[in-house]
Amino acid sequence: MKLKDIIPGKLGFGTAPLGNMFRDIPEAEARATVDAAWNDGIRYFDNAPFYGAGLAEIRMGEALAGRPRQDYVISTKVGRIILDQVQDVSARDLGEKGDVFKYGRPNKIVNDYSADATMRSIEDSLERLKTDHIEIVWVHDVAQDFYGDEWLGIFESARKGAFRALDRLRDEGVIKAWGLGVNRVEPIELLLALEEPRPDGFLLAGRYSLLDHERALQRVMPQVATRGLGIVVGGPYSSGALVGGPNFEYAPARPEILDRVARIKAIADRHGVSMKAAGLQFALANPAVAAVIPGASQPGRIAEDRAALNEVVPANFWRELRSAGLVSPAAPLPIAD
Repeated sequence: MKLKDIIPGKLGFGTAPLGNMFRDIPEAEARATVDAAWNDGIRYFDNAPFYGAGLAEIRMGEALAGRPRQDYVISTKVGRIILDQVQDVSARDLGEKGDVFKYGRPNKIVNDYSADATMRSIEDSLERLKTDHIEIVWVHDVAQDFYGDEWLGIFESARKGAFRALDRLRDEGVIKAWGLGVNRVEPIELLLALEEPRPDGFLLAGRYSLLDHERALQRVMPQVATRGLGIVVGGPYSSGALVGGPNFEYAPARPEILDRVARIKAIADRHGVSMKAAGLQFALANPAVAAVIPGASQPGRIAEDRAALNEVVPANFWRELRSAGLVSPAAPLPIAD
């Protein structure tokens, strides 16, 4: 089954912020944000054990527990086991993400991409999410940003373990789809080059945005589209940089990024276009993209995302971005060229 046939709607909800990403979010605020997403009509929710060491899954599970399960789709991730044992959060090695989840639960996180760990991870997620099934499973972070020079060894471990286990679960009908959930293009290239197993799609965060899309366009988007697979775009606002935030890639934005944002915004302002609309609609214009999942930790953000999705963006805005060299000549745009 194609990813686009599994995921309801173009706009999903990325739940990383519910794991206390960057700040300690009150329970009531987290609950209100999930409720706002539901009331808006969002029916695709992406999660991961990594988000706050299980906190995001617990919060989402509580918030959705009273909703009809057949009415929504969940994706979560494998590759990390969350233990009951606690640890010093400051001692965790989270690669480039540093202390992103320092306000999450202090439970120990163990990286493990074996088949047995994959099955255990799914069972643990089912419990935290208060559900009896998960539609989509992504293999989380088998990439350079977490494992540096060791990433190819981690990928190979996942190939022998998680990939084969998930391929089997999909073929048996236990899950509907699987793939990689990564912040880098290279692991997707590597998996697409294998004869087996057969993923259904990918969650690609931060690599198909207005601020960074060249490599994805060159290396994976055409292959994904040709094979009838799908991409879920995470991080469409580039950690907030695109919409005026200080961070890009979970760290303070570099001067060249801030300059690019300013140039895009100047054109957007001339055309009366919001930066959120530019970011979301750019991502969704690519035929390989099944959905986009901006994160939110405040109820008001959901309404902003929906308004951005529905905003009428003039064709000349996209043409000016193209002529200014701010989008790749190869990038599909939401206009008829």
